[in-house]
Amino acid sequence: MPAKYAILGDGAWGTAIALHLAQNPQNHVCLWSAFEENARILGEKRENIRLLPGVRIPDSVELTTDIARALTGADLGIAAIPTVYLRKTLQRMSGHWPRMLPALSLAKGLENDTFQRPTQVLQEVLGISSVAVLSGPSHAEEVSRGKPTSVVVACAEEELAVRIQQIFTTDRFRIYTNLDVIGVELAGALKNVIGIAAGACDGLKFGDNAKSALMTRGLVEMARFGVAMGAEHETFFGLAGLGDLITTCVSPHGRNRRVGERLGRGEKLANIQASSPMVAEGVYTSRSVYFRARSMGIELPIMTEVYRALYEDKPAAEAVNALMVRQPKKE
Repeated sequence: MPAKYAILGDGAWGTAIALHLAQNPQNHVCLWSAFEENARILGEKRENIRLLPGVRIPDSVELTTDIARALTGADLGIAAIPTVYLRKTLQRMSGHWPRMLPALSLAKGLENDTFQRPTQVLQEVLGISSVAVLSGPSHAEEVSRGKPTSVVVACAEEELAVRIQQIFTTDRFRIYTNLDVIGVELAGALKNVIGIAAGACDGLKFGDNAKSALMTRGLVEMARFGVAMGAEHETFFGLAGLGDLITTCVSPHGRNRRVGERLGRGEKLANIQASSPMVAEGVYTSRSVYFRARSMGIELPIMTEVYRALYEDKPAAEAVNALMVRQPKKE
C-alpha cells in the first residue's frame, strides 16, 4: 500500500534512512532540509557529498525545505535531528505537524537544560502522544550502502512499534521491537560518552586490554545510570546498549570515538568541534549525565572523567590514570 514518509533532517542518518525507505517503489519519501544551501547542493548533486560521498540519492526521493510540503499527507514523521538542535528545529514545525501524525526519533542524546529524552521533546513541542525511537548499531555509512544491519524500535504503543518494524524491515535491515523507551533512548545516548573514552584509549595507544576493560565497565555504568532513571536493566545488554556500544567504540565511522581519539592525542575540544562537520552527541550528553548523576549520587567514574577531559581540559592520560588508581573493589 502506498505511503508517505517525511524525513526531517538531511544529515548522514536522515539521508541513509531516506535511501533505505526509497528502496520500496511504493513509498513516497520526502527529505526535508533545514537550510536552503544544503537542499540546493543535494538537489544539484543528488548526493550528500559532505557526509555520504559516493552514495547517490535516487530521483524518487523528494527534496524540500518546505516543512508543510514535507508533512502534508505523511503517514510517519521521522526526526533525524541532533538532540542539541532538536527543540529549536521542532518549533519551526509545530504549526504544521498534524496532531495525529506519529513521530519516530532517530536521535541519540539528551537535552542539556531539561535532561529530556528526544521522544519527550517531540511530545512536548509538537503536542503529540504517539512517538517511537529507532536505535542500535547502525552507522549511516553502512546502511546507505545496504550492508546488513539490525536495530530496535521502542514505543510505549506496541502497535506503533510493530507498524514501524514492518515499514523498515528488509532482507538487509532487521528490526526488533521493545517497550522500554527510556532504556533504548538512554542506551543510545550513554554509549556515545563511553565511545569518547574508547577513542581516547586509541589516541593514547593503550591497546586492546585497556579498551576492552573500559567498554565492559562502561556498560556497567550505562546500566547503573539507566536503571536509576527507570529503564530496564536487560535493555542495556541488547542492540541499543551493548550492540551500539561495540560499534561506537571500535568502528572508524564512529564520530564520538574520533572525538576521543583526538582528545587522546592532545587536541582541545573547541578545535575538534570547529574542524568536524558532524555532531558528536556524546560531547553534549556527557555534560547532562555528569550533573544529573552527581545530583542523584550515582557513581559513574568513566563518564565523570570524560566530562573532565571535555570541559575541564583534563589531559586524557591523567583521566585514565585517575581510573586506574581508584580503590580496588569487587567486580
